[in-house]
Amino acid sequence: MQFAALDLDPRLSRAVAARGFELTTPIQSATFSLILAGADVIACAQTGTGKTAAFLIPILQRLLTAGPHVGPSAPQISTRVLVLAPTRELAVQIDSDVDGFAYDTGLSSVAVYGGVGAAAQSHGLGAPADLVVATPGRLLDHLRSGGTRFDGLEVLVLDEADRMLDMGFWPDVRRIVEALPRVRQTLFFSATMSDDVFRSASQIMREPRMIRIDGGGGLPSTIAHRKHQVPAADKTAWLASFLRRTGGSTLIFTRTKHGAERLSRRLTKAGVRCAALHGDRTQGQRSAAIEGFRSGRYTALVATDIAARGLDIDGIGHVVNYDLPDSPDSYLHRVGRTGRADAVGTALTLVGVEELGALRTIEQSLNIRFSDTRATATDNEQAPEREPARGSRPKSGRSVKTFTA
Repeated sequence: MQFAALDLDPRLSRAVAARGFELTTPIQSATFSLILAGADVIACAQTGTGKTAAFLIPILQRLLTAGPHVGPSAPQISTRVLVLAPTRELAVQIDSDVDGFAYDTGLSSVAVYGGVGAAAQSHGLGAPADLVVATPGRLLDHLRSGGTRFDGLEVLVLDEADRMLDMGFWPDVRRIVEALPRVRQTLFFSATMSDDVFRSASQIMREPRMIRIDGGGGLPSTIAHRKHQVPAADKTAWLASFLRRTGGSTLIFTRTKHGAERLSRRLTKAGVRCAALHGDRTQGQRSAAIEGFRSGRYTALVATDIAARGLDIDGIGHVVNYDLPDSPDSYLHRVGRTGRADAVGTALTLVGVEELGALRTIEQSLNIRFSDTRATATDNEQAPEREPARGSRPKSGRSVKTFTA
């Protein structure tokens, strides 16, 4: 479907066009009218298929169509939309995406997350903003201090709902829900839909409509899955050689924060422009790492699984599992950072002999096949080439992101 056929508010339509959006993705087509009509929705689709735009565009359209809403504490304008996200990176990104779509509409948003001072966030909540994008823990802090209320809330969105459950945020989510109006629209968006996620969703929703796009919970066919068998002691040298020969951006995953920091330092020493992203870094350091990777200042970003969900950067050609992920679900969300929006990407996993059994488990669980790459740090064979992107959307002059979830 053409976005131009959705009869959007002209201000929103201009922003959509400026960001290069032409055709809706299947998840966007399936959910747009339901969200616009106010239905509760559980939506599950592959990573990289545009789930964030699938809820933001119809929500913004509803707000613009209805006009300003005055809450019970009149004459103060009430926050109308709350989006909960599992990580601060995702919260910042969604807030930035709201700005990209709503910059010409007069609608406001504020991001609420830990790791930074709460004063500016308190001001945004007290104003209040039309949309609040928050991580559960920091938002609970504000609710407990009496710094914010959601008496006039119309829409609650849980983005990456499965991740929120996996990370143990569900008790916090339930406490937040108890502070919200009972009559509201609730939207669940997720890449996977386990029985636990469905049960949890049903507890806080009213007759939800279930939308599952074919392949939901799986991986896009645009990702090539490769493995390279290498002893743990040789991984860093092999990876440094691979990165020096491979063009484009590479996202590398380690199991621990210490491992990410150590690998980043060693790759930098080996001549790779590299940064680290993990939980022990300050918010400023984390933002600088992401923006440096986005701009091309760094060609490699070494991260823990904190970056596996929600990190949306155009043109990541390779995802490398330096450490084997601890589950098929973790593999799915790590490698989903490449091969997005119809671009082609490669997921490369470095394994020792003792890890081959665990890799086969991932292979069987996700119904994928790992091909071998025989290139080593010392032989003359070419390392796996970055595969050319296809289907990329044109960019506007604004510094905004292509919308994929």
